[in-house]
Amino acid sequence: MTPADAAPSVGSLLPTSADLIPLSVAGVAVGLLLLWRGFTGYRTAARIGGTSTSRIASIAAGEVRISGTVEAAEVALVSPLQSATSVYYRARISAGSGTDNSTAFDEERAVGFAVRDGTGAIRVFPRGARWDVPWRFDASDDWTGSRPDGLALRDGPAYTAARPDREARIAALLTVRIARDPADPEGSIGGATGFLGASVGLCLGTQGERPRRYTEARIEPGDSVTILGRAIPFGTLGDPAHADLAEGGGLDEQVEAEISADIAEARAAGLLAPDAETAWGNAAIPGFGIGRPAREPAIDPRADAAPLAGVVEAEAAERTFTIPPEALVVVASSEVPLLIAAGAPGAAGERQQTRFLVGLLGAALAIGSAVVLALGLGATLP
Repeated sequence: MTPADAAPSVGSLLPTSADLIPLSVAGVAVGLLLLWRGFTGYRTAARIGGTSTSRIASIAAGEVRISGTVEAAEVALVSPLQSATSVYYRARISAGSGTDNSTAFDEERAVGFAVRDGTGAIRVFPRGARWDVPWRFDASDDWTGSRPDGLALRDGPAYTAARPDREARIAALLTVRIARDPADPEGSIGGATGFLGASVGLCLGTQGERPRRYTEARIEPGDSVTILGRAIPFGTLGDPAHADLAEGGGLDEQVEAEISADIAEARAAGLLAPDAETAWGNAAIPGFGIGRPAREPAIDPRADAAPLAGVVEAEAAERTFTIPPEALVVVASSEVPLLIAAGAPGAAGERQQTRFLVGLLGAALAIGSAVVLALGLGATLP
């Protein structure tokens, strides 16, 4: 055997037609996905740009676009990865890298909130909304397995009072919390599985095995938002409690339709309670369960009586929790989808335009991959 025979040729180092086929198929799939996302962004950008912003004080029923500052309503959320007070968050923890990547934790939640501009405020019910919120926290473990700066895992409930009173703040400051050891999933994160889930405890309890990436998008009180949706009188909203929460994408359309039909049938038959106090009992008392109740609740005599709110606090609670039936609120509907985007209208539209440009690049990728795929198939077929 000569040295020339032993040395690999240049042609043998190049990928063959059979090798290019799976790569081409993947390129077509990725390109089409980017193209679909791009056209979605184009339609959203056109919708944002084609609807003028309404002043909240003079808003009318129907399709609206509002822009303003977020205010928490009755309750707020505590984000899982940075423990930030918010009205919406999407948090994710992934382990590994490249093809060896798995999602250890993925949670999305929202609660009802208000948007205020220079003329007034309006309530937003987020059920069924599409969210356009960039990542606010994106960090990974370093090469030693240490957690990134800024990671502050939530160690309490996901919900909190939007405006805790002075006594509640003092009680929180005086509460002694057990220090958690990140290397001990049973004693630390494992003890908080009721809040973050067992998968997070397992993921964060295995230090040094696979690098983790932490991402969190959220909308906080004080943030600027742009919202497109339908304004309707609050009294016509079928189920406010259902519309006020959004978790993990919600129910599918068939289940939603069945629930709506059941509610309509029960209302027509007179089976529903005539008012919230009859239906909810103590839960209908403003401040009950998340602060000091505005009125005396009916509780077991053996239970500890909750301190009642004062006159001023009770009036504030009534204003916070009571929405007049004629007041307009923004919701999602089958005719007008609800879009909640972070930032002013210009910033929201620009993000969608960028998504459209990326979609055009995806189209070029799909076309190029399809050409390569056709040539590869032609070369392998007899």
